[in-house]
Amino acid sequence: MSETSQQDLSLELFVVLSRAYNSVNAHAIRDIRCHGLNPTEFGILEALYHKGPLPLQQIGEKVLISSGNITYTVDKLEQKRLLVRRPAPHDRRVIFAELTQKGHDLLAALFPGHAEALQAAVSGLSPEEQEQAIRLLKKLG
Repeated sequence: MSETSQQDLSLELFVVLSRAYNSVNAHAIRDIRCHGLNPTEFGILEALYHKGPLPLQQIGEKVLISSGNITYTVDKLEQKRLLVRRPAPHDRRVIFAELTQKGHDLLAALFPGHAEALQAAVSGLSPEEQEQAIRLLKKLG
């Protein structure tokens, strides 16, 4: 394959990946917003729901947002009484975020429907194709 055709193929792959991501992400965002949350808030709540209490620094790594954005969003979620901050018992410099009962109940109610929305968003691929896509995309990532 010539260098030009390889570049064209790479550019086409980039465009197709971008469009696929935007399409799936639009489904996810639409579902999240109809529950009065933004994607960052939902990402933090979902991480805490599935992983349990986490240091604020680890939340940023899990949901891929900056520490400043974490602080702002955690403040908002705390005001909504969906999570609380707790100092780590072994090191008071480390602050954990933990779901409140209200936050846990909200995610327990929302997450099954959210998973269904994502399933619908990728339903253009068979389960076998989804597995193949996961393997291939992991090679890129």
